[in-house]
Amino acid sequence: MNRLLRLQRTISFLKPTQLAFLILRRFFPEPVLKFSHKAVLLRAGVEMEPCIVPVMSRTHENDFLFLNQAKSFPMGEINWASQDMPRLWRYNLHYFDFILDKGRSEDSVKHLISDWIDQNPPGTQTAWEPYTVSLRIVNWIKLFLREDFRKSVEQKWLDSLYLQARWLEKHIEYHILANHYLKNGVALFFAGMYFDGDDAQRWLRKGQKILQEEMDEQFLSDGGHYERSPMYHSICVEDYLDVLNLAQNSGFTDSRLVRELQRRIPRTLTFLNDISMPDGKISLFNDSAFGIARSPDQLFNYAKQVIGYENPPKPSGLSLIEKPESGYFGFRDKADMLIVDCGEVGPDYQPGHAHCDMLSYELMLDGKRVIVDSGVYDYEAGEMRQFVRSTRAHNTIMVDGTEQSEIWGAFRMARRARPLAAHIEKTGPDASRFVGEHDGYKRLPGQVIHKRTINYGAATGWSIRDQLQGRGRHDVENFIHLHPDFRPIAEGRMIYLVNDQGQSIATIHVKGEVDVSLEKAWYCPEFGLRVENDVIKMSAPRELPFEMTYQIKKA
Repeated sequence: MNRLLRLQRTISFLKPTQLAFLILRRFFPEPVLKFSHKAVLLRAGVEMEPCIVPVMSRTHENDFLFLNQAKSFPMGEINWASQDMPRLWRYNLHYFDFILDKGRSEDSVKHLISDWIDQNPPGTQTAWEPYTVSLRIVNWIKLFLREDFRKSVEQKWLDSLYLQARWLEKHIEYHILANHYLKNGVALFFAGMYFDGDDAQRWLRKGQKILQEEMDEQFLSDGGHYERSPMYHSICVEDYLDVLNLAQNSGFTDSRLVRELQRRIPRTLTFLNDISMPDGKISLFNDSAFGIARSPDQLFNYAKQVIGYENPPKPSGLSLIEKPESGYFGFRDKADMLIVDCGEVGPDYQPGHAHCDMLSYELMLDGKRVIVDSGVYDYEAGEMRQFVRSTRAHNTIMVDGTEQSEIWGAFRMARRARPLAAHIEKTGPDASRFVGEHDGYKRLPGQVIHKRTINYGAATGWSIRDQLQGRGRHDVENFIHLHPDFRPIAEGRMIYLVNDQGQSIATIHVKGEVDVSLEKAWYCPEFGLRVENDVIKMSAPRELPFEMTYQIKKA
């Protein structure tokens, strides 16, 4: 009964169209398409400037490394099914990002494309899933348009590419939407631009429609992507830059879509610049990891090439990060930065990448990550997936062992926390304050509300004050996750953060009558990589209202 109620609560947030297409896909699958014998025509004048080129790690050309997991195949014998590898690893094999790596020989690329076509007939599981098809279409077209490869393109490949576009048109991911739906639109636009004829014109119109609608739907007024994941924000920004690159260089410059992208992409880049950490990388909120999306600098350089974008310089003194619609707030002072998440979990109809990280934060000191988000390990339903999405994997408060939002499966969420307020302001020339609160525990007896106030001063550091409003007695736990490069040494309620050389780089002073203990957890900055790290836990069973405060100060 509990599972049925949880399922009902999950489904209640979906769009009616999502439910309808879920039912259609399950009970009325599309027939498998077959190759057409009609001539495949290419559109004249289609060009594309060099895009961002991946550099793939490998020992030889039959080695594949995705998600920190490597697999070698015998020369010329690729096992495209690879059931011994995780599902996301298999998806990466079929994305074909690796064919854009200029370090891969032309003979290897030719063999991989032809072998894939021979071994993966239409409808093959994994290979022909719509998201996978979408990425592969774009990667193949990028390769086929490359000046040094155009003359090597074989008719067999064009026939397959055309069929993949026809397949995708029949299998658009209306049941998932969000970044999957956007990828479908990008692929249809690319296929519609690359090919000529009635089918291509239809793909082009459909791709434009999706791209136009989803720019309005998925990007918020502050420039952030509505799934609130810095990694997926970066991926979607690159998608739109690719579309603009292809359109502008192919003479497709008078459309409303192109004009809108030229106007709105700079705002998405400024958002990324503002929330990126002093080390030049993204924060790890909400299914973000290093090594998947292009780095901020790569995107800024690509945008300069495509639209002449100039990245605004970072301020030298104290500045505020204020992205109210996305829910990111913070303080930046030279090479120190704190960023906190107090936004919606994502679009109600697709919170698949949302974590229980309301009012959690990441902190960098002198350009080094010190207090961290736990990141993401994989997308397989299981212990690690449950952990990285959990409240205790984040630098925030947990009440009565209850998750802020009701996460389950690999991507599901039923009841979810809502931000009630969020505000940041300067309180002096070198001081500022953030205040935010959420209702994730309001469903508990006593209707608990969590309010967090973070005060910053250049001389005093960061003061984090947590207030639990409500009634009754509750178990309160507060977590601080440390980067593996630092370890805590506790002396009562004073905790020294020490680096590899034994030097104290900061102190955390816990105030009030609470129990302080040290635990171990996992830090997952990349898919497939987990490193043990230290966690400071403050706990107290208390009658509400109750508050807990700690101070972080550089040594």
